[in-house]
Amino acid sequence: MTKKRIFLVYPPSPVLNREDRCQQPVKDLFIIPPLPPTDLMYLAGVAELLNFEAKIADYSLGGDFIKDLEAFKPDYLVINVAIPTFNSDLKIIKIAKKRFPNLITIAKGAPFLTCAKETIYDNKYLDIIIIGEAEETLKEILEGKEYNDILGICYRDNFIAKYTGKRPFINDLDSLPFPARHLINNNIYTRPDNGKVQAVIKVARGCPHHCFFCLATPVSGSVVRYRTPENIILELKDCINRYKITNFVFWSDIFTQDKDWVISLCKKIIEEKLKIVWSCNTRVDTIDTEMLNIMYQAGCRLVSVGVESGSQFILDKINKKTTIFEIKDCFKMLKKAKMKTYAYFVIGLPWDDENTIKQSINFAISLEPDFVSFYTAVPLLGTKFYNYAQNYNLFDKDYSFNGSYYYPIVKTHSLSKEEVMALHKIAVKSFYLRPDYIFKMLLKIRSFSEFKNYMRAGLSLLFKS
Repeated sequence: MTKKRIFLVYPPSPVLNREDRCQQPVKDLFIIPPLPPTDLMYLAGVAELLNFEAKIADYSLGGDFIKDLEAFKPDYLVINVAIPTFNSDLKIIKIAKKRFPNLITIAKGAPFLTCAKETIYDNKYLDIIIIGEAEETLKEILEGKEYNDILGICYRDNFIAKYTGKRPFINDLDSLPFPARHLINNNIYTRPDNGKVQAVIKVARGCPHHCFFCLATPVSGSVVRYRTPENIILELKDCINRYKITNFVFWSDIFTQDKDWVISLCKKIIEEKLKIVWSCNTRVDTIDTEMLNIMYQAGCRLVSVGVESGSQFILDKINKKTTIFEIKDCFKMLKKAKMKTYAYFVIGLPWDDENTIKQSINFAISLEPDFVSFYTAVPLLGTKFYNYAQNYNLFDKDYSFNGSYYYPIVKTHSLSKEEVMALHKIAVKSFYLRPDYIFKMLLKIRSFSEFKNYMRAGLSLLFKS
């Protein structure tokens, strides 16, 4: 019996990291590497358990979608749709359906938290939209369950867009198959510093903090759901043994939210004597010295920190619930624990003015992180920020999310988009083009490969800014 086929795709749109809460472009943000399509690999794993033949392609990095489509002849097509590339992403649905009229076309992604019905109604070539976590929903679709009985989808029935209701979040993340890494070229996805192959390990889902600009809670819920350390260890061993991968991003909305879980995972890594290097993220108020020390012993070498602003006024307005003092203390602890640090700032929030942005620039310099990203504020659909920007007319009449996180999408109450962009360029140059920063980073380089990658990033920064 011939296996049914499913084709899972990142469309041939500009390169984005398409994790639903974090849809950032790679081209404009010069030290952000492309990440593997882990969401599609999870879905492919689900399909393979149902005896489907699965194929994954990331066309944002190149390739010929039409040629591959006609060669593979899938029964199902699944695409990841992102907010910044929404319209261009959906174009391939029409192309595919015209060539294969019986193909079942499926779209998933963060935009559909708010506009699923409108999208299914406006796109006659699109059969199903998956809303929310997709693994269990796709399983039921592939099993042939009646659409009306599948929670978490929107579909068309006699020209009527029907929504089946919200699907509960997956509580037992250990029940999911490991991502189907055998279906991608892992060598494409490398660390930006040393060029080594890097895999993403999704260790938890959910965030309880409800920040003004963030999609984490709408996408993954307010309860943090953890995989067990034992299950994560099995995936790490699979990566090491099958793919010779030893560099990882431990992906979660907040890795350090539960100290006991973090310590338990790190102890398991140490007990199993896994020779790995990994990075993770944190909030400034969820770490302590004990946790950081065992993280370092287990291979953690870089921690990303959502600072957001150097103005306490802005931090309070966006409901960050952290203080300047906590941020300073966090970076002191990270440096003492020998961690590299990556600070994230957001420029152009509604209450930002020239003074608050310059506070952020000066604060970033004073923290002395190894890396920093100054994102321009993006009011993604589904966030409180989006509703606020709509209510206070911060969008232009004709706005686009193209180039988001680099080119401003909205003005602030006191700054135009052009003024935000000018300050954004000042921020990047002020941090990275300091002679003492350049000298410090040169001293940390340990290989010619690292030197080449830093030089490439530096030249990109000079020409882009």
